[in-house]
Amino acid sequence: MVRPALEVAEIFRAHGPAWRQAQQTHLSLGQLKVMSAIEQCRTSTLGGHVLHCPACKHDEIAYNSCRNRHCPKCQASAAKRWLEARQADLLPVDYYHVVFTLPAPISAIAYTNKAVIYGLLFEVAAETLRTIAADPKHLGARIGATLILHTWGSALTHHPHVHGIVPGGGLSVDGKRWVACKPGFFLSVRVLSRLFRRRFLEELSKAQAAGQLQFFGEHAHLADASAFADWLVPLKKCEWVVYAKRPFAGPSAVLAYLSRYTHRVAIANSRLIALDERGVTFRWKDYRAKGKTRHKTMTLTTDEFIRRFLLHVLPSGFHRIRHYGLLANCGRREQLAQVRKLLQVMPTDSELNGGDTDAVGQSAQPTFTCPDCGAAMIIVEILARKQPIRAPPWQRGTA
Repeated sequence: MVRPALEVAEIFRAHGPAWRQAQQTHLSLGQLKVMSAIEQCRTSTLGGHVLHCPACKHDEIAYNSCRNRHCPKCQASAAKRWLEARQADLLPVDYYHVVFTLPAPISAIAYTNKAVIYGLLFEVAAETLRTIAADPKHLGARIGATLILHTWGSALTHHPHVHGIVPGGGLSVDGKRWVACKPGFFLSVRVLSRLFRRRFLEELSKAQAAGQLQFFGEHAHLADASAFADWLVPLKKCEWVVYAKRPFAGPSAVLAYLSRYTHRVAIANSRLIALDERGVTFRWKDYRAKGKTRHKTMTLTTDEFIRRFLLHVLPSGFHRIRHYGLLANCGRREQLAQVRKLLQVMPTDSELNGGDTDAVGQSAQPTFTCPDCGAAMIIVEILARKQPIRAPPWQRGTA
């Protein structure tokens, strides 16, 4: 794999310390941890190991990854592991891609209420899909869905939305039939949009009434119930963006799509072009333009680039990939086995082994391969990680 000419880690190492100092009263602990992890990723600070290839005698040092989910360098291997686990869940049916997007006014307050509003985005989008699909007027079936949260636009702006990957059909109410969607059509996006808008605003109002939302600056007045109700009025009338794309071209296309979307971060290293006296230059896609003109470049000052990148740090412990309905973790194996039986297809190796994924992965690929000859490499020495520099313990009367 060719190493990108520029990486987010290099930008953080060069300009992060000064930016942290200037913004120290405005940064969360989570943002500080992300910056530190990315700066230290694949460096001697985290330790590593010396690798040796018995076949061609090649030696090299491999430093450890930070494994932070916001790090562009660490997500490729994480996505690969996740996809291997998901491959057994694929069904021989059409899959659809559905997107639920929050309007700009709600995105504005979501930044200071990430856990609450992102959580509502997941739950209401999933509820909307299941409710409409269960309606006999539309599909009349219990469906499954995998939802993936993205919080950014191509220019690193704050743009919360969820991508849904949904099998084109579901189990009948009695669980005895597979109910397939009409060819090339999943569910009415207009109906999905209306229900999503109504249910989200209802749940958002409940969250405000329960004191679960925080408001600052120009939104401080929204802490008042009547002001909040007035603020919601235009949101009940505007169009909320929900759309469904054409079905994927088979299960392999679903996996290819998931590999691009599941562990994506705000910006990939491959989109970075230059770091110079003007700032950071990167590629972005302007979705309002058409054709080749939508692919553009943008230059931000390093301070603004770092600020925008850190907009997308998620709350600690917040899951950005969630499964619902037939694909929910509780009961997924049993329900997918029932679907395969109804579709008259062979059960997966995982199901034949009673869900024992270890039995399936006995022919796992080697962890490290030689870049020269492709043979498996062995670890011949462990490099210990450096101890962090800590201040001396505080003692009473020594201030």
